[in-house]
Amino acid sequence: MRIDVISLFPEWVRQLEQYGVVGRALRDGKLALHAWNPRDYSDDANRRIDDRPFGGGPGMVMQTRPLEQTLTAIRAARGAEETRVPLILLSPRGPRFDQAWAQSLAGRAQGCILLCGRYEGIDQRFIDRHVDTMLSIGDIVLSGGELPAMLVIDAVARLMPGVLGDADSAAEDSFARGLLDHPHYTRPAGTGDDAVPDVLLSGDHAAIARWREQQALGWTWLHRPDLLEGIALSAEQKALLQAFIANNRV
Repeated sequence: MRIDVISLFPEWVRQLEQYGVVGRALRDGKLALHAWNPRDYSDDANRRIDDRPFGGGPGMVMQTRPLEQTLTAIRAARGAEETRVPLILLSPRGPRFDQAWAQSLAGRAQGCILLCGRYEGIDQRFIDRHVDTMLSIGDIVLSGGELPAMLVIDAVARLMPGVLGDADSAAEDSFARGLLDHPHYTRPAGTGDDAVPDVLLSGDHAAIARWREQQALGWTWLHRPDLLEGIALSAEQKALLQAFIANNRV
């Protein structure tokens, strides 16, 4: 998969190459990441890519032409034989990026192009002509789209086959099934109030699976009850959840 990022700070985005899951995916050749600076495609002698907004007001607006010329360069680098990949603008105006979006993008073998805005925004004419969708990371305004773009890349990369050390890791993540993840424990086993739940030491894999499912349901009920509204629970899941609620009433 290839992901291209349009950013005024490409060096920032390229930091992903050095760390963690994304860095390993890049080194292993499972993911290709290319960052493009629209200043390199400006016709202005000073590499200017912004100007004052029509109608007045604070701040500056990114211009259409440098962005269009950057996009043309990306399409050329990708090659004419490739199916046109979507251009995604990171913007508070878009739908919220979530695990379902990550899974959808991870399923696109040819990847996508991420556009990081800056200043007061991007000339709407460029958006109208070229942007396929907008994505938001939440009801918050940042200085630019670089951090959201890096978040999207990380979330997508870890869902790609062979990127995580254990293929089951992504399947058991929070939100993978619409629920939060169950709690995790490691050595030492502890004693008294600090002891690991007995079921996890029992060796009974069926009982452990039921406990983990109950905890996932219960933690979702405790911390994100809104998620349960969109899930059709089985009779067994309902029974597990009711037992959890009964044991955790204040």
